[in-house]
Amino acid sequence: MATLLEPTADRADLVNGPWFHLIDGALVGSETSFEVIDPATGTPFAQCPSAGQTELERAIAAAKRAFPAWSRVPAEERRALLNAFAQRIRDHAQALHPLLTREQGKPLADALMELQRTADHIDGMAALPLESVVLSETPTEKIVQRWRPIGVVAGIAPWNVPVALAMHKVAHALYTGNTMVLKPSPYTPLTTLAVAALAVDIFPAGVLNILAGGNELGALMTSHPDIEKVSFTGSVATGKKVASSSADTLKRVTLELGGNDPALVLADADVEKSADGIARSAFSNCGQICMAVKRVYVAAPLYEQMVEALVKRAEAIPYGPGNQQGVRMGPIQNAMQYNKVKSVIDRTRADPSARFETGGALPEGPGYFVPPTIVTGLSEDAPLVSEEQFGPVLPVLRFEDEEDAIARANNTRFGLGASVWSADVARAASVGERLEAGQVWINRHGGNPAHVPFGGAKESGLGREHGVEGLRAYMEMQVVSLPLA
Repeated sequence: MATLLEPTADRADLVNGPWFHLIDGALVGSETSFEVIDPATGTPFAQCPSAGQTELERAIAAAKRAFPAWSRVPAEERRALLNAFAQRIRDHAQALHPLLTREQGKPLADALMELQRTADHIDGMAALPLESVVLSETPTEKIVQRWRPIGVVAGIAPWNVPVALAMHKVAHALYTGNTMVLKPSPYTPLTTLAVAALAVDIFPAGVLNILAGGNELGALMTSHPDIEKVSFTGSVATGKKVASSSADTLKRVTLELGGNDPALVLADADVEKSADGIARSAFSNCGQICMAVKRVYVAAPLYEQMVEALVKRAEAIPYGPGNQQGVRMGPIQNAMQYNKVKSVIDRTRADPSARFETGGALPEGPGYFVPPTIVTGLSEDAPLVSEEQFGPVLPVLRFEDEEDAIARANNTRFGLGASVWSADVARAASVGERLEAGQVWINRHGGNPAHVPFGGAKESGLGREHGVEGLRAYMEMQVVSLPLA
C-alpha cells in the first residue's frame, strides 16, 4: 500500500530519501519504483517512486477540485504563498544542491546557483502585473479585455535544468490562478520531489501536485480530458508528440523546444571578450542548455584568432564529477544523450574536412564524460552544424560577408536564440533583427529573466514563458462589454 506522511517543512530524509509524490496535499509513495542513475558513474544510486494511472487520476481529480476556490484567491494572496515557497527553496538550497549534482551531474556551484535562481524566478514571476486592459470607453459602453485562469495545467519538465524549469512552470500556473500536475524528468526526479516536500504545507490541498514517472506518465497527462493546458520543455521530437496528443481536446500548449543557436562574430568584434562569452555559453552545463551557442560563424579576418581563443578557453575548463572541487563542467546527464553526442563526434571524425582543434577523444572509465571540443572545417550540412548536438562539441565556421552569415544562420528549422558580436552595437542590432530567432543577444548569449518573454520561432517551440506574455499564455482571454447608460 502507498504510504502517507504528515506534512512537515523540514523532513530529515529530504535529501537522502525516501522520496514521495505530492498528491492532494499529502506526500504519497508508490508500490513501484525506478532507478536513478548518477551520470558521473553510470550506476544507480537511488530508487524513485513511480506513479502510474491510479496516482495520476488522483492528482488530476484533486487539482480539478481545488481549481474553483484557488482561481478566486486574490492575486496578492497567491503571490504571498509563492514568495513563501521561494523562500523555503532558498533556505534549503545548501542542503539540496548536492542531491541535484548527484542526479544531474552539474558542478556543485552550478547546482546551488540553479536552486537560488529558481527562488528568484518564482519571486520575479509573482511580481508581474495581472491587469485588465480597457480597450475603449464611451458615454454608453466600456469594453474591457481581461484574462482568467484556464483550469488544470500539466507541466512536463526536462533533465538539463530540472528544478528551475519545473518551478518556472509552477510559478506561471499558480500565480495566474490555475492548479497544476507536474512531472519531472525520470532522469532527474529527486530534487524536484524534495522541493515538493517543501511545498506540502504552503499551498491548499490539490493546488500543486508533483508526480515522478516515466514517459508513459507524460503521455497519459497530455491526452487526459480534465487537463486544459500543457506546458512542455524538451526536444523537438517529443514536443511534436505532445502537441499531437493534446490536439484531440484542443488543450492550450506551450512548447519550449530545442535550439541550434548561432553566434555571429563580425569583423570588428573584440576577440577575447567574444571568446569568453561564447565559450561560457557553449560549455555551461556540458552544453546541455537549449539556448546555448551551438555553432559559431566568424568573419574571415578574425577567424584564426577566434579559433585559437576558443581552443584556449576550452582547454582551460576542468571537467569531471560535479562533486569534485575545481570542476567547472560535469558529465552528459544520461546514457542516451551521451550516445547521441558520441555519434555526432564519430560522424564528424569520419568527415575528411573536419579538424578537431581540441577535445573529441572520449575518456575511458565510468561516467558519461565528453571533453570541451572545438571543430573546424565543416560544411553547413555536417551533422554537427545542422543538428542540435546538446553537448560540449562546438563547430566554428568562417564567413566572408554578413549576408552569407545571416543566410547560413537562418538556414535551419530551429529558431530559439542567436547572438551577434561586434564593437558597433547598432550594426550588430541591425544584423540581429534579420535573424530568425525568438531571442537575439548583442555581445552576450543567454539569459532569461523572469520579466522577459522567452520562446522560439520555427520548430523551437510554440508560445512564450516568462514576462506578462508568458503569464497570459496560462490564461484565457475574455472580453467584457459593459453598458454605461
